[in-house]
Amino acid sequence: MASISTGTGDDGTTGLFLGGRVSKRDAQVEAGGDLDETVAVLGVARAACDDTELAALVLRLQRELFVCGADLSTNPFHRDRLEPGISLVTSEMVTAVETLMDELLKQRPMRPVFIVPGSNPVSAALDHARTVARRAERHVVAARASGVEVNPQLSTYLNRFSDLLFVLARHAGGDDEPASHD
Repeated sequence: MASISTGTGDDGTTGLFLGGRVSKRDAQVEAGGDLDETVAVLGVARAACDDTELAALVLRLQRELFVCGADLSTNPFHRDRLEPGISLVTSEMVTAVETLMDELLKQRPMRPVFIVPGSNPVSAALDHARTVARRAERHVVAARASGVEVNPQLSTYLNRFSDLLFVLARHAGGDDEPASHD
C-alpha cells in the first residue's frame, strides 16, 4: 500500500504544479490553502443540499476552484503549459460567473439590508465559503505584491466568485433570513 506521506514538505516547503518548491509561508501557498478550504466548505453546503439543481451548481463551482488552484500554484517557468478552463482561469470563466449571478439576481433581488447568516445549514455553509473565498482573494493580492506571477483573471474570478456565493446563500436562505437590525 502506497503512503500519502512523502516527507518532502518536512523542510517547510511545498511543491508547485509542474515542478519547483516554495515556502509554506508564502502568500501563494496561503491562497492555495484558502482555495482548498473553500472547496471543502462548499462540500459541506452540497452535502446538506436537498435541491439537486443547487447541489449540481455547487459541484461545478468546486471543480472550477480546482482550475484556480492549478493556475495559482503553477511553476512560473511553465505557465505556457496551462490549459484554458482546465488549469488556467479565463475571462470566459469570469463572464460565466457574472452571467449566472445576473440570472440569480433577477429571480431573487437582494434585500436592501445586511443579512445575518445561518437560516439553514446550506445558506450558512455558502456564507462560510464566501468568507474563505474572500480570504483567498486577499492572499492572491498579497502574492502578486510579493512578486509572484499571478494571472489577473484569477483575481477577478475570485472577486466575482465570492459575490456569487453571497447570492447563492441568499437563494438558499429563502425568506427566513434575519436582517442585521430590527
